[in-house]
Amino acid sequence: MSDAAAAGYLKTLFLHPPSYEGFDGGAGSRYQARREVRSFWYPTWLAQPAALVPGSRLVDAPPAGLRLEDVLPLAREYELAVLHTSTPSFSYDVKVAEALRAEHPRLRIGFVGAHVAVHPEDALAASDAIEFVARSEFDFAIQEVAQGRPLERVRGLSYRANGVVRHTPERPTLEDMDALPFVVDVYRRDLTIEQYFIGYLLHPYVSLYTGRGCQSKCTFCLWPQTVGGQRYRTRSVAHVLDEITLARRYFPHVREYFFDDDTFTDDLPRAEAIARGLGRLGVTWSCNAKANVPYETLKVLKDNGLRLLLVGYESGDQRILNNVKKGLRLDVARRFARDCRDLGITTHGTFVLGLPGETRETIEGTIRYACELDPHTIQVSIAAPYPGTALYREAVDGGWLRGPDLVSGRGFQQSALSYPHLSSAQIFEAVEAFYTRFYFRPRKLWAITREMARDRRLLGRRLREGVEFFRFLAQRGR
Repeated sequence: MSDAAAAGYLKTLFLHPPSYEGFDGGAGSRYQARREVRSFWYPTWLAQPAALVPGSRLVDAPPAGLRLEDVLPLAREYELAVLHTSTPSFSYDVKVAEALRAEHPRLRIGFVGAHVAVHPEDALAASDAIEFVARSEFDFAIQEVAQGRPLERVRGLSYRANGVVRHTPERPTLEDMDALPFVVDVYRRDLTIEQYFIGYLLHPYVSLYTGRGCQSKCTFCLWPQTVGGQRYRTRSVAHVLDEITLARRYFPHVREYFFDDDTFTDDLPRAEAIARGLGRLGVTWSCNAKANVPYETLKVLKDNGLRLLLVGYESGDQRILNNVKKGLRLDVARRFARDCRDLGITTHGTFVLGLPGETRETIEGTIRYACELDPHTIQVSIAAPYPGTALYREAVDGGWLRGPDLVSGRGFQQSALSYPHLSSAQIFEAVEAFYTRFYFRPRKLWAITREMARDRRLLGRRLREGVEFFRFLAQRGR
């Protein structure tokens, strides 16, 4: 008898479905498209419920290089399949669900993720293969389904009954975050950590969440507006340190831990307390941060193992930051960047082109701003009006939506927004210009060359990433 059967659970498969090459749109990724350099985040949002269901298995197809024909045989081994989907991948994920159902007609299939949380009725209408979708936080909802509880008795679900879509009451927001089990147990059981790469993180790395939600109100940010919530709910310091201690035992060769909370620095005293604990453990770590962390806190973090901060600068125009409710002043961000340089903290800066108020002049200003801040590495994205966000509603009201597709058929991000004074084509073309002007400065080229000369392992990796980067730009341009 299996562990699942012995515990009274359905035998459950958690699947991040196959997609186009290089797709990183599974749970844990905020960038649901191909990246400039081959990159994969951990499927943490799937690992969490998988840790709650005995005898389950998590399959993350894209980083493992699995195609549909590779995962189809799994259908016959399970009673329940839970697929994570996203707006760009939904249509293909539906085809995967239909293929799994054809392979095993009695397989129960549910979808989770921000897309179905926003549009549960449309998702269920897309295919009879989808029996239910889970809305908002779905950890314990999926656990109850796997326990065999009737769908009408599981809060937070939408399902089809006699051809009619029904919605159960919303689940209360999870407040006791320590009630969630560790995800590193699932990582060790089901994933090959060497398959996960992020260009600006040391390899191999492990990422996890220490909390959910974000107190910022950025109009374009998907997760807080759909699944995580706009209030930062956190695990206790001891709970986080216990998981890192366990992870060090499981993965002694890991070089860096990344905390993927939307904004780890939303709670500065807690961030400092976790940092001091990590310092005692002797680990190297990084996290997402807002560009307003004071020098005193940055020093505590750096003195206790912090290596890198991933920072959303977004734009170099204050009016645009105000338009998207970023809650950040340019002068504060400049001071933050200087403090990080003075303390020796590496930064990866993210920027977004095409937000409301963007013009050719503001794009030029943001490129100059990025060169002034001079983060170690950057990511330049196109504003993506995901359903469920304030940006999407604003785009509909303003008539800015060029089309529903956020990525092309080959997985490249494209501009779904077009303004009377700035076309989608101009926004798209500005991304390559941004990258070229930032990275092809003598100062930046020298810094990259010096970094590679110091570390032979990094030399090989950076050369490979350089080839991938130029190939990406060429394919994107075509």
